[in-house]
Amino acid sequence: MTPLPHGFALALDPHTLVVDGGRALLGGAPATRLLRLTPRARALLVGRTVRVRDAASAAFADRLLDLGLAHPLVAELPPHPDPRCTYVVPVRDRPRQLDRLLGSIAPGSEVIVVDDASRDAAAIEAVATGHGARFVPLPENLGPAGARNAGLRLVRTPFVVFVDSDIVLAEDTVPTLLRHFADPRVGLAVPRITGLETTGSDNWIGRYERARSSLDLGARPALVRPGSFVSWASTACVVARVEAIGEGFDERMRVGEDVDFGWRVIRRGWRIRYEPTVAAAHEHRVGFRDWFVRKAEYGTGAHPLAERHPGSVAPAVLAPWSTVLVVALLAQRRWSVPVAAASCAVTAVRIAQKVGGVDRSGRLGVRLTAGGAVVALSQTGALLTRHWWPVTAVGCLVSRRVRRAAAVAAVADVALEYRHRQVGLDPVRYGVARRLDDLAYGAGVWFSAVRGRSVAALRPRLLRASGTAQKPAASRRNAASISSDSSAVSSSNHSS
Repeated sequence: MTPLPHGFALALDPHTLVVDGGRALLGGAPATRLLRLTPRARALLVGRTVRVRDAASAAFADRLLDLGLAHPLVAELPPHPDPRCTYVVPVRDRPRQLDRLLGSIAPGSEVIVVDDASRDAAAIEAVATGHGARFVPLPENLGPAGARNAGLRLVRTPFVVFVDSDIVLAEDTVPTLLRHFADPRVGLAVPRITGLETTGSDNWIGRYERARSSLDLGARPALVRPGSFVSWASTACVVARVEAIGEGFDERMRVGEDVDFGWRVIRRGWRIRYEPTVAAAHEHRVGFRDWFVRKAEYGTGAHPLAERHPGSVAPAVLAPWSTVLVVALLAQRRWSVPVAAASCAVTAVRIAQKVGGVDRSGRLGVRLTAGGAVVALSQTGALLTRHWWPVTAVGCLVSRRVRRAAAVAAVADVALEYRHRQVGLDPVRYGVARRLDDLAYGAGVWFSAVRGRSVAALRPRLLRASGTAQKPAASRRNAASISSDSSAVSSSNHSS
């Protein structure tokens, strides 16, 4: 591919550590890695910023992006030389929302409205033509994947913007996302999905969704990839390079088609950028029944995704040492704490040995082990209260230890989330909504697993003893002249 252009700027991820007096970087996702820097590479890192000025800096920047150690400074990226794009809007029986969305799209934009067999297609056509959009009616309902593909087949611009009818775009959302395509390897760019304030959205479900929507991927920029802290991206609003997306969405999928779409783009060697500095406002479901059913529907996408992407839908990813930690603590025996502590101590020593030669390697080993332990316990809590809750419920009937573990898991995650999120809701109602969210999603996962006669979507993934992922060969070649790297810690950071 074409290298990064001159002037391309990126900054280290906030969680990337500069260690050993600036001679190495520690971080990345999904695997935490130690990237040792040669003197030539160190000179390219000014503070926590790298700017592409020549072939060497382009290769170094590409390596940092590929490992998730750094992210583009989108405000400093040059505008794309050919930013022509077509908006494709799938819609079914939402004329009011469609009118609101089309009013938020810049005048003069090329827009295709695909009517997915609405009961009142005339109302949809009137709104579309009133805004100067091209109206494409479908004779039968194909679902969001089929409707998007019908629009995609009519696109003649280098970029396409898929946007759902219940979205409202900010003026700078699409122009900012288009800047990410200065990186020739970026295939998709997505904004943060926030809650749209509407009549009725101020009830307790609406406030919970504003704080913890399934579509809101947080405030931290990310390279989207399975197993990372941002492992998938919603296509409620996405800007895509047409050449990167092939034939588009899998029309056999009514749920989870956006996750599958993104992962296939990644599999073909493209990058997906999550850019939280710009947002698209989404009209969340705020009626209890609609909200609960939708959460369950999200869960039903787990089995078809597990079939298409084995291992990427695992509800937890555990290294051998963190498995010992979790099993020991769940056992709740006298030996549990000593065994868990020994597992962590051995792991800290092993990590310190792996990063040997780095200043304060012992401290790094302890820090990384502690972080891995927190993630492992968090995943275990999610298994008990979300993915495996039917098993947990049965276990609570017969075991006091299961009841204790479930109670701790159910309270701990709510307490931690409530402390770190801006929640316009009291703790009790937030906690109730959180547990109902998990019950609905978990029920959907189990329903899809039973229907598909497979437990693939329920089975945790255990890493090998090294816990490392293989590095992309192309990236190794690009950075070989200026850096060398080694695995730093077993990766247990996973987003379900």
